Amino acid sequence: MKDSSSRSFRDPDALIARAGVAGEPDYDQHFLVDDRVLDRLTGYLPTDTDTSHLLEIGAGTGALTDRLLAHGERVTAVERDPTLVEFLRTEFEDAIAADRLTVIEGDALDVELPDATASVSNLPYSASSDILFRLLPRSIPLVVMVQREFAARMAADPGTDEYGRLSVTAGHYGESEIVEPVPQEAFSPAPPVESAVVQVVPRSPAYTVPDDAFFLDFVTAVFTQRRKTVRNAIRNTAHISNLTEPENVVAAVDDETLRKRPGDLSPTQFAALARSAFEHGEPTVDGRD
Repeated sequence: MKDSSSRSFRDPDALIARAGVAGEPDYDQHFLVDDRVLDRLTGYLPTDTDTSHLLEIGAGTGALTDRLLAHGERVTAVERDPTLVEFLRTEFEDAIAADRLTVIEGDALDVELPDATASVSNLPYSASSDILFRLLPRSIPLVVMVQREFAARMAADPGTDEYGRLSVTAGHYGESEIVEPVPQEAFSPAPPVESAVVQVVPRSPAYTVPDDAFFLDFVTAVFTQRRKTVRNAIRNTAHISNLTEPENVVAAVDDETLRKRPGDLSPTQFAALARSAFEHGEPTVDGRD
């Protein structure tokens, strides 16, 4: 890990001016310009993080990229705006020439992501969920700027209004913690919502599931009926979870669990339910159809 405590970083507003852009709210483009927040982001990585290859999704004009280069050995920055990609390659040409920075042009949901050791990103809010579902299975430390409501769902406990599919999915791969709320004025242009920084520390879950993909699809299916009982949610979502025999699952699960709502089940209870569904429901997944 590099020592960046005494380094002077590029000014975020000056970067925007040099790039000749203003941000496009209609395209979910809000640049983080608060130096204090930018300076703190890399510090939210766990102290034992391997920083040999850092990944940034949505590099924008490079204010965070500059700090990542000071914190890690190598950085890969993904940016979908061609104008900003050209700017980044000019602004950071020395780092690129030194093989310390790679700029990938394209949508983070489509491009091939490298085998990075950690990721620090100001995520586009409209794609936060889909991007995280690509990053979480990599089991690397994450520091992500997201919409504050989204952050609350990532870190929510069972039985709360915020608890849902995202909570269980994030918890399956790591421990999520909101480490800093971020006001709207920290961005240019200011988004219509408040933001928050979430730290995700990878860990293995305290439970076992027969198949990760089936487990996460099953959780997604059941939460589409979060107002229903678990019994009815299993029956009503067999077309989503690909269960050919949902009644067999209902017959195999204890009545106390079946009477609960999905939002009241802990991840461990969801795992037990998924194991029963996989064993008794005859799902049409690889190896079982």
